[in-house]
Parts: sequence; C-alpha cells; structure tokens
Amino acid sequence: MQLTLWTYEGPPHVGAMRIATAMRDVHYVLHAPQGDTYADLLFTMIERRGARPPVTYTTFQARDLGSDTAQLLQNAIRDAHERFRPAALLVGASCTAELIQDDPGGLARALALPVPVVPLELPSYQRKENWGAAETFYQLTRALAGARAPAAGSVRPARDPQRRPRCNLLGPTALGFRHRDDVIEIRSLLGQLGIDVSVVAPEGATAADLARLPDADFNVVLYPEIAGPTAAWLQRTFGMPFTRHVPIGVGATRDFIREVAEFAGIDAGPVLEQERSRLPWYSRSVDSTYLTGKRVFVFGDATHAMAAARVARDELGFNVVGLGTYSRELAREVRELARAFGLEALISDDYLEVEARISELQPELVLGTQMERHIAKRLKIPCAVISAPAHVQDFPARYSPQMGFEGANVLFDCWVHPLMMGLEEHLLGMFSNDHEFRNGAAPSHLVATQPPASAEEPSAARAVTAGDPMPWAQEAEQELGKVPFFVRGKARRNTERFAHERGVSLITVETLYEAKAHFAR
Repeated sequence: MQLTLWTYEGPPHVGAMRIATAMRDVHYVLHAPQGDTYADLLFTMIERRGARPPVTYTTFQARDLGSDTAQLLQNAIRDAHERFRPAALLVGASCTAELIQDDPGGLARALALPVPVVPLELPSYQRKENWGAAETFYQLTRALAGARAPAAGSVRPARDPQRRPRCNLLGPTALGFRHRDDVIEIRSLLGQLGIDVSVVAPEGATAADLARLPDADFNVVLYPEIAGPTAAWLQRTFGMPFTRHVPIGVGATRDFIREVAEFAGIDAGPVLEQERSRLPWYSRSVDSTYLTGKRVFVFGDATHAMAAARVARDELGFNVVGLGTYSRELAREVRELARAFGLEALISDDYLEVEARISELQPELVLGTQMERHIAKRLKIPCAVISAPAHVQDFPARYSPQMGFEGANVLFDCWVHPLMMGLEEHLLGMFSNDHEFRNGAAPSHLVATQPPASAEEPSAARAVTAGDPMPWAQEAEQELGKVPFFVRGKARRNTERFAHERGVSLITVETLYEAKAHFAR
C-alpha cells in the first residue's frame, strides 16, 4: 500500500462493492470503521445510480475497539439479513478492519443464516480494486453454481441441434467504463448471429442467474480483469469454452464474430458482410489523412489499453510511442504487446511516473484515464479517456459503447476530435494578429455597427522562473507560437538544448531558427 494523493484503483473491498451493486439480490456486509462509507459516493455521484449500494457497514468507532467488535459485526449481519432478505450474502472487512482480525466469514457462518453466505478474504495491503471484483465474482459463482459441478472426467453433452446456441456475457459491473452500453451493443451483435444471451453477469444478475451459468454453451468474456478467473473456473468445471477476443475496434470485432460463430457452429459470413462501422472509411478520408503518423501515448486498464493501442496503430494510422497499464494482474500480456510494438511497457500505479513518461515522450495525443486527462491538460496535449477510473462526464446519458461496430464509431469521434480541436486552436493562434481574429474583435457582419477596436498589445514574453531552463526573448516566444501545437513542445526543448550547448544566455528569434536548421540536418 502506498500513500498517494490519487490512485487508479481503490482497495479490494471497493471491487466487492462493484459486484454487489451490479447484482439485484445480493447484499454485502462490510466490517469497517466510521468514515469508510465514502465509497457510496462513487456509485451515486460518479456513476449516477438511482440507489445506494446494497452495503451494510458496521461503522465501529475508536471506543468500540475496547469492547467486542465481533458481536457488533454479527449484529450487523443478522440485521442486514432480516431487513433486506437477500438471496445471497457477502461478508468481508475493509483495509482498516482487516487489522483487528475479527474473522467475518467465521462469525457469519456461526449465525447459520438460511441463505448462502460467501466470506471474502481480500488482502487490502497486497491487492486492489479490480482484483477484489474478480475474486468476489469468482467466489460468488463457485458458491452458487458449484453444486451443479459434474463428476470429474465427465464429457459435456452436445447442444441439441433444434435449440439456438446461447452464451453468457461475463464481466460488466457497476462503475465500469461504458459497460452498460457495451452490453447492449454485444447483445445486439450476438442476436444478429442467431445466438441467445442466457445470463449477463454480474450486472443485472440475480443469485439464481449465477446458479444457471452452466446452462449456456459458452461464455463471452467482455472484461478479463473482472471475468477471467470465473470463466476459467467454468471451463475447468463444466467444460464451457470462453472467448479471448475483446471486441473493441473493427478488426477485433470481426475476430470476435468469427470466434463466437465457431463456438456456436454457425456461419458468420452474412454478419461480417453487413459491417456498419464508419471508422474504416473515415480514417482513410481526406479530412483524416493529416492524422496519420500522429504520436500517441496509451495508458489504462489492460483490456482497454491493449485494444486502444491496436486500434490506434492498425485502424487509425497513429504511431504508438508509449503503452502502459496499472493492471498488474495482466502485466505480462501488456508487456508482450508492447514488445510487438517495439516499446517497453510502463506497468505502474503511480500517476507521477506516468506523468514523467508522458512529459518525456511529448506525444500529440494521450489516450488514458481521468488522471491522464489532468496530466495532458497541464501539458497542453489533446486527450481522450478510454478507461476507468473515469469522472462523471464519462458516464454519459447517451448511448456511447466502446465495443462492436458502433463502438468503433464512438472511438473515432472521441479520439480524433481532440486533435481536430487542437488544430483549430492552432489556426486561431496563427491568425491572432489578423484584424478579424484578434481578441476583442467584433463579428465580421457587425463591424459596421461597432466602434473601431484598439490594436491589441503584443503578448509579453514568457515569465522566467527558477525552474525555467532558459530565458526567451519576447519576439522568440511570439515566433514559437507560430509553430503547430503538436510539435511546439519538441521545438521548445530542442531550442533550449541547442542554446545550452552553445552557452547562449537569451534565446532570440535567430537562436530559434539556428536550432531549427541544426536539428533539420
């Protein structure tokens, strides 16, 4: 555990809350001190859910530590069962309560409640939120579906040819990045293929739904960080295959369609011929060709970061100069993809380390989380959010999936528009001294009715602070402002390096152009 101002993931009990909140008849009793109820706000304020999470807190205080906190926990479990009547009960401890070692699972079993009680052992000081969500989903599925496990060595019966193939969609949770819309898009895509969706879990599922997961023919893993362990257990126990392709981007969606069609024993040709995404044509169109080769840095959870890197390079023609994730459980997969891109992956949950890498690489577009949005804003680099953690604006009211062919359209709009707006800002800067475009100028159709505007004073030179590597003359700063925004940072660094090497004390316009000529050789 690391003391920090900002973190990509919460503790693992927040992951457990995401599973309980996603489901309809599961309740979570959390042994936690007063103050740990802050996590409710993630769901009610960030995701804007219409109800509080189904979580009961023991909320013990400092004075309770001298008495019987175990009895306090048992009372909370009993009261939660009587009040909410859940079909299954999760019990666990927060990072603080973990230290007093009250054994929530053992205390819950001692109550002999008439519903399944699933104890969660989530090591708060070694693991984080996504792992906690995956472990909770796995333990809950084992508890509810495990009784149906066939004898070892049993062969899974073939599907009745008179019945349409069916699958489960695994992985969508509360507080997931565009999970709601991804489920709608993929369900529609599977429907076109003639495949029924048996259960979507954990989002919207009941305890009974988890018990009938083995009734499907195969599982679709939408988010491996959450559903990977559960899908692997279902395959080992019930012989249910699961998908490896995550359908983000046109190419990955086509691969996904072929994969599920193979599992279902159907022909994918008609659906592949009806591809509806506009991304392939838009990315080849005249308006987009200037984007080819733009330098992109990608960071997020492993699923979205890897998918974004492939789409950026293979479908939009960007040059991926950096790739990383905070998902240590899938670090190996990210490193393998980074090596295929000729890069060294950044595996870190320290936002300062990520900021340092972005500053070093100076990309022209950042694809990341809410934190990378803040970093890019400070560095004046266009950015699009592709992954959790995200803020309230990334839980839109509109339909905005990331998966499937419509998701590819959304990716194009969300990634390209920041670059287009950056180009627009650059053009406005280039013409800032024009009589029509300077600050304070009236709209051209109203000029005849407006008094003449006084000429705008030229901008002052950049203030020199102790952290500045080199002072710039006012004229040099103005000349640098004419350099396109997406290479301005590199031009500044090269010029300052050139000046340092030659002992120049003040960068002038002449220094700027000498540096340009030097680095152009």
